[in-house]
Amino acid sequence: MGHVIGDKDSPRRGSMQFWPRSRAKRAYPSITNAPELSETLLTSFSGYKVGMTHITVIDNLKNSPSKGQEITVPVTVIECPPLTVFSLRFYSKNSNGLSILSHVNSDSYDKELNRKLVLKGKKAKEKDKKKPANKEDVLKMADNIERITAVVHTHPKLTSLGKKKPEVMEVIISGDIKEAINKGFELLGKQVSVNDVFKEGEQIDTFSVTKGKGFQGSVKRFGVKIGRHKAEKVKRKAMTLGAWSPRKVDHRVPQHGQMGYQVRCDYNKWLMKIVEPEKVNVKGGFINYGEPKNTVLLIKGSIPGPKKRLIRLRKSIRPNKVLPKQVPELIYLSISSKQG
Repeated sequence: MGHVIGDKDSPRRGSMQFWPRSRAKRAYPSITNAPELSETLLTSFSGYKVGMTHITVIDNLKNSPSKGQEITVPVTVIECPPLTVFSLRFYSKNSNGLSILSHVNSDSYDKELNRKLVLKGKKAKEKDKKKPANKEDVLKMADNIERITAVVHTHPKLTSLGKKKPEVMEVIISGDIKEAINKGFELLGKQVSVNDVFKEGEQIDTFSVTKGKGFQGSVKRFGVKIGRHKAEKVKRKAMTLGAWSPRKVDHRVPQHGQMGYQVRCDYNKWLMKIVEPEKVNVKGGFINYGEPKNTVLLIKGSIPGPKKRLIRLRKSIRPNKVLPKQVPELIYLSISSKQG
């Protein structure tokens, strides 16, 4: 069922791992889990996709045929302005999962945050269901706390994106609960740099929303072969929608629908280099982006999503044991005015 016209016994195109292929609710995803780490720190960060380039390194993979030789590696450039922690949330576990037990807000806010959230007035008080707590109150109920998250916002005004409205997201704080509480209050109201979270040679899971293609037919969406002349009333569709019985269309049949603008996760991307923006600036700026003004990450391979899209970066939850922890020696970083 659901086979497409083409070669003999040709299977349907498109991975069934991604289902349903629904449109994302917003341009950046949420991260609901994190690796269990012994150290106490923020487990994720975020940055804006600048584009791609390539670097030349000395191959240091153990079983690589080109070990010790110079190789060219494609890398994605991500600009990472600092994040500001303006609130802490404390979750307890119940039969339905996790629920907010209490929260603590910062005494001061960035004025640009008003573009995103309602921070003052009656609406803010009505929305504030849980009574804010202080550090002493939180430490007393540490036994009931299952998870601690820092509510952070970005600073797009520090980039060349041309927008001021920040993105707001939650970042899980790892480690022992009491240590995580102390760490959260230490960071509350302060800015966090990407160097405080990631190091060169580390493996990273990336979360992003792919390029949106809109509503597309089955030929573009799943690679269905166009039917021959007079084979069916419609040529640009799967020639069969399934069996007569049961009288329903199976969800595996390739049909039209939303294509792109969907949340995707890439595991174990290798962080090749953390550099200052001056080292990657292109004359005239990157195409469709401009010049990076903040710390830049060079991550091996491609990352889903168009330029200027917010990419969420998390410490690897299931790291690849084959990749060495030592970053390969950088020989050359390609910088030209035609970077894509």
